[in-house]
Amino acid sequence: MSNTNQSAEQKNNTLIPIIIIAGLFFIFGFVTWINGALIPFMKTISELTSAQSLLVASASYISFVVMALPASYILEKIGYRKGMSLGLFIMGLGALVFIPAAEARTYWMFLGGIFIQGAGMTLLQTASNPYITILGPIESAAKRISIMGIANKVAGALGSLIFGALLLSGIDDINEKLATVSNTEKVQLLDTMADSVVMPYIVMAIVLFVLGILIRKAPLPHVEAEPIEASKDGVTTKTSIFQFPHLWLGVLTLFMYVGVEVIAGDTIIAYGISLGIPATDAKFFTTFTLMAMVATYALGAILIPKFISQTTALKVSAFIGIVLSFCIVYSTGYTSVLFVAALGIANALVWPAVWPLTLKGLGKFTKTASALLIMAISGGAIIPPLYGRFVDGNKAAYLAQGMNESLATATASTKGYWILLPCYIIILYYAIAGHKLGLKKE
Repeated sequence: MSNTNQSAEQKNNTLIPIIIIAGLFFIFGFVTWINGALIPFMKTISELTSAQSLLVASASYISFVVMALPASYILEKIGYRKGMSLGLFIMGLGALVFIPAAEARTYWMFLGGIFIQGAGMTLLQTASNPYITILGPIESAAKRISIMGIANKVAGALGSLIFGALLLSGIDDINEKLATVSNTEKVQLLDTMADSVVMPYIVMAIVLFVLGILIRKAPLPHVEAEPIEASKDGVTTKTSIFQFPHLWLGVLTLFMYVGVEVIAGDTIIAYGISLGIPATDAKFFTTFTLMAMVATYALGAILIPKFISQTTALKVSAFIGIVLSFCIVYSTGYTSVLFVAALGIANALVWPAVWPLTLKGLGKFTKTASALLIMAISGGAIIPPLYGRFVDGNKAAYLAQGMNESLATATASTKGYWILLPCYIIILYYAIAGHKLGLKKE
């Protein structure tokens, strides 16, 4: 059989699995991004402070840290396909917890449901990311993951819009009424609002359970990573996960990446408002970042690996991130906001490139390595708050120097983006040299 025919047959064999895995990326993109709507919803119905309401995001991030290694153990026992199915079932159970939580209007029960969903999503991510990476040639893995990224971010946009409409409709009026009504009327208002979460989560649970059943029957071929490097006599030279320095640097790189991605998406609205831009305009700024990412994902799917390698894509992404970090800090007003949104261009291809570079040559350690990479998502829970600490510290210093509050807020918010620079430098180092440490030259 000719190479052309083999290539065509390989594409046909992987097309359906790619579509199925893209559907899974769509699902956890949808579930992840509805947190933006859940945070203000929970703040109102449970009468929370801003810090307490942000535990919605923390509950989700914590699950990635706590459950990633158990997820890798489960995958070792039952394999990728059954692991994906189990992940969907667990997410469905988490969705069902929202029903008694809404009836009792108990915040900790809501957080429990979010944590359970996060646990299912951790299993799903720990299975689907390495699966799509090793489904075809490692050189084109970034192309396949870019397609997954498009599905993920489009789902995120839809989830944010749909749940925003379902849960946040009339929330401003309700918040105004709560300040004036009696305690009995307040309880009735909040109970009615809490009930609005029940039907969406019943539908979500049904969909997740059905998909969990279908994925068990799906035509997903069994795949395994390429074998680990061996010595001349064929004996494996690697006996521990700690013998792969490129893996641990990859985990650090992904930790930094998730941090800057969350900063680009989650701080841009508040940043615009701090610069004096009206909230009616600023509320769309996250969409700018998202659109930049989707466009770059599409570009990556076209260019990798035919025109550029995934290593080159990572180098270019890191370099763009470094340049944009300087542009944000040394510009003002709407221009600075657009540079923050442009971080979507710098960020989009980092995740697709880091996964194949990190998993290369890991063989039987692939599932454990995937769990470590999933744990790196915790960068999104640690680096953005550091940005906030920098902003608060700088603002206090500027106020002490006699600067007026609005100017101090704007200046401190801008200078806080210096935290991006070391993150992108680490990503650039991994692209240039870090991904090759400990691996034999081909």
